[in-house]
Amino acid sequence: MIMKNDIILAGVGGQGILSIAAIIGTAAVSRGLYVKQSEVHGMSQRGGDVQSHLRLSSRPIASDLIPTGAADMIISVEPLEALRYLPWLKKEGWIITNTKPFVNIPNYPPLEEVLATIASKPHHVMIDADEIATEIGSARSANMVILGASTICLDLPFEELEQAIRSVFGKKGEEIVHTNLSALRAGRDFALQHKNQA
Repeated sequence: MIMKNDIILAGVGGQGILSIAAIIGTAAVSRGLYVKQSEVHGMSQRGGDVQSHLRLSSRPIASDLIPTGAADMIISVEPLEALRYLPWLKKEGWIITNTKPFVNIPNYPPLEEVLATIASKPHHVMIDADEIATEIGSARSANMVILGASTICLDLPFEELEQAIRSVFGKKGEEIVHTNLSALRAGRDFALQHKNQA
C-alpha cells in the first residue's frame, strides 16, 4: 500500500513551525519513508508569516512543492494563516488550526469570520492550542498541541511521533521532553473528541 501525506505548515515566526516539521520528518525517516520539505517561505522573524511544504511518501518524491489543490492537510498555528493556504487543500483535505490569532497586521479580519470560513470546510479541527498549552504548564508548547491534533489524520503511528519528540528535544532535558509529550497527547485527545468530518 502506498503511503503519502502532503502537508502545508503555516503560522508566524516564533510559533514553532520548524519544530513541527522536524518531528514529523524524524518520525517519517525512522519508518523508512521519503521526505521532502520546501524551504520556509515568508518572514521567519518573530511575527512574520511562515509556511513550508512537507511531503512524505513510501515512494520517491519528485518535487518539494505541493501543487495547488493537492495538499492532504494544512497544519496551522495561526487561523488566518490557515485561510491563506486554502487554495492548496484537496477537497477532502483536513485543516488543523489554532483558534488563537496572532494579530500581526493592522487589517486583520474579524476572528469570527476567519473561524467561520474554516468551519465551513468539511474536515477540520479548530483548537485553542494556547489555552491547552497553558493548562499543562507550558504556553510555549502550543505548536505541539497542534501537532497532536494533526495526528488523527497523519499516516504515522502516534508512538513514533512520541519517539521523535524524545529524539528532537532530548538534548534540552527530560522536563522539556515531558512537557512536549504532554502537549502532543492533549492535542490528540481534543481532536479525537472535537473533529468535524462532514
